[in-house]
Amino acid sequence: MRLRIFTEPQQGASYQTLLTVAKAAEDLGCFEAFFRSDHYLKMGDVDGLPGPTDAWITLAGLARDTERIRLGTLMTAATFRHPGPLAISVAQVDQMSGGRVEFGFGAGWYEAEHTAYGIPFPASLGERFQRFEEQLAVITGLWSTPPGETFQYEGRHYRLAEGPALPKPAQSPRPPVLIGGTGAKRTPRLAATYADEYNVPFCVPEETAAAFDRTRAAVRAAGRSAPMVYSAAQVLCVGRDDAEVARRAAAIGREVDELRVNGLAGSPAEVVDKIGRFAEIGAEAVYLQVLDLSDLDHLELVASEVAPQLR
Repeated sequence: MRLRIFTEPQQGASYQTLLTVAKAAEDLGCFEAFFRSDHYLKMGDVDGLPGPTDAWITLAGLARDTERIRLGTLMTAATFRHPGPLAISVAQVDQMSGGRVEFGFGAGWYEAEHTAYGIPFPASLGERFQRFEEQLAVITGLWSTPPGETFQYEGRHYRLAEGPALPKPAQSPRPPVLIGGTGAKRTPRLAATYADEYNVPFCVPEETAAAFDRTRAAVRAAGRSAPMVYSAAQVLCVGRDDAEVARRAAAIGREVDELRVNGLAGSPAEVVDKIGRFAEIGAEAVYLQVLDLSDLDHLELVASEVAPQLR
């Protein structure tokens, strides 16, 4: 099982905080990637200070300030950006990192942050998915167009004519594309068509298994031969004893009993057992949602007492 760190900076984190966590994850050696959300507005009863940070500007900085750890988003919102400029940004960050970028991409859902920052938000879920699918076609098409050739696209929402399809990412033919969610039809179809990895966030193993099965069926129906990586995202709350678990749960405003059901919570042995349940249903990677970014000892505990048991 591959371990990846997943952060939620809109809840309150400066670039320096994110860099500190990313460097700690890199230095500990057992975490292969550092991911962040793509949101512009806090959620819940937190102050969110010092305010939001942009996902791809953050990752550009981390591309230069780290050396080995992979970098990505869960998930970049299609509603935030136009596909052509987004393809350029991600390709450039991939070049800056020496080919360490992974592109998690979603349709966008949080209407309040769009209103807060003047970003148009299609009210219809159907339109958001139409735009999302067209953006997937455009972005992957731009990256995969052979050098010296141009890219054309004629969709309902986006049209590109004689696009130079530059710059190219460092990774060939493209950075890995991640699609996630638990939608029953559109999400599995889009994952089978465009994604290298399918991620299920914050579900119990039984729900995750059902979502994996829907995507496996879509992969078969598409006649796809390329492998698909299956992964899960879970909030992390591990402690050496009950008091430490309770302290970490309180720090993120959650209850221990609830986290034991809906996350990776408890002793290292309990967390190893829960990760094993995800491995049994086919998950190859787990994204550990770390909400208290000041608690670097949390990462060290995983590195010393959880990761060695997963090898």
